[in-house]
Amino acid sequence: MIGPIFGGFGSMRVSTGKASGSENRVFTVVVEGFGGGRQRRGERRFTVPFEQLQTLMQAIARKGGRIRVVSSEAVPSGPLATSPADGPASAPPAVEAAPADPAPAPAQTSKPKPAAAVSHADVPVNLYKPKDPFLGTVVDNYNLLAEGAIGRVNHITFDLAGGDPQLHYVEGQSIGIIPDGTDANGKPHKLRLYSIASTRHGDDLADHTVSLCVRQLEYEKEGQTIYGVCSTFLCDIEPGAKVKITGPVGKEMLLPDDEEANIIMLATGTGIAPMRAYLRRMFDGSERDKNGWQFRGKAWLFMGAPKTANLLYDDDFNRYQAEYPDNFRYTKAISREEQNSKGGRMYIQDRVLEHADEIFTMIEDPKTHVYMCGLRGMEPGIDEAMTAAAAAKGINWAELRPQLKKAERWHVETY
Repeated sequence: MIGPIFGGFGSMRVSTGKASGSENRVFTVVVEGFGGGRQRRGERRFTVPFEQLQTLMQAIARKGGRIRVVSSEAVPSGPLATSPADGPASAPPAVEAAPADPAPAPAQTSKPKPAAAVSHADVPVNLYKPKDPFLGTVVDNYNLLAEGAIGRVNHITFDLAGGDPQLHYVEGQSIGIIPDGTDANGKPHKLRLYSIASTRHGDDLADHTVSLCVRQLEYEKEGQTIYGVCSTFLCDIEPGAKVKITGPVGKEMLLPDDEEANIIMLATGTGIAPMRAYLRRMFDGSERDKNGWQFRGKAWLFMGAPKTANLLYDDDFNRYQAEYPDNFRYTKAISREEQNSKGGRMYIQDRVLEHADEIFTMIEDPKTHVYMCGLRGMEPGIDEAMTAAAAAKGINWAELRPQLKKAERWHVETY
């Protein structure tokens, strides 16, 4: 299936309209180069119910077809209405041809689920705005770095109880923090957005806390060391203090609902925050019991850091890998301690190149989503690595990436 279908993916258009219950939908697949003789030169259109979609895809691949369009629409309950040109949906031409192949596809033991995204309409947004923020209480603030690390990074948790409305969120969103004090012009500081590092249930699973992973911004200007206003405020804040919180915001980094989806995560530094939330939701035992979402897909985290001491939540991720070796893979890039194949520093894009074939095999699966979070400077390197990896397989990454984006399978949040 992978080779022929994916080879035509650059021109493929995917309908991503929101709807629940894929089992009650009709899928129309337009294929070219399918079959033999005159049929191979033209386009063919097949209309099948959800339960026959995978079988159709396998038959198209065996016959060397190239998919041009996949679309779907809801149908009322009852017998499936089919396109007169394609015959009965229960026996599309592609499926009829399958017995001639020496190795028919094995029967499915369970009905596959599409990697449907979370319904955007159900995601909370801007429950609290800058003019009327929520006052959260700091309940925990601790250092995340090991001895010998560079910089300062803290894990900070806020109590959200007592709000009206209740400030709630889902994994992949952000909240705004308005630091105390005023700027150089005597005006209140503007809010800063931070990716949420906890699941919707909070670190204590009590449904009323939110956690952030914050690096203190530090840079040199005119011979002086300058510290970020909000990041310093947060790293210094004491438990019991009140903090002005806005949001939540963001729908770009939402996890799919599908428990069998595949998730590739690319993170550097505090870009690990949303990935930490995803992985807790997937693999933390207490969290799994709480949320009822039993992840069974494949998750692969690529984490970049300057030193081993700068790896964030490393113990948790190592534990998940030990407990779920068939579902979670953890790959690190330690730039100041490891070398790439050219003898230079090992960055996350170098790890992507090393595992390019495996990554693209996963991407070829329509259930796979890719998430990238961290400094904006990581994007060109990742893009270059993906371009090279795609070219090695005869794929144009410049065409593929917007298709993944349109299908809501390529998620980026950089700063």
